[in-house]
Amino acid sequence: MRKPRRNHSAAFKARVALEAIRGEKSVAEIAARHEVHANQVSTWKSQALESLAAVFEKGAGETDSAAQIQALQAKIGQLTMENDFLENALGRFPGPSGKR
Repeated sequence: MRKPRRNHSAAFKARVALEAIRGEKSVAEIAARHEVHANQVSTWKSQALESLAAVFEKGAGETDSAAQIQALQAKIGQLTMENDFLENALGRFPGPSGKR
């Protein structure tokens, strides 16, 4: 009978990968301590090393946030124009829903 699959959190994977990168213990010792397979520890270690360069790239996160800010400002402008139009249109119609 097989055990159900365990889903490990990103923080747990990072902790195990960092421990493997330090090299103070062997991969087998780390795997036994955290009750995961040695191949999994090696995979997490290689994934961490591959993505580590992305942390130090200049402007990687800035371009995404700048584009997002620009898109949000455009949406604010559009909603402001729609609000002004509806406000003026509402004043043209007499009745209880019109402006006074």
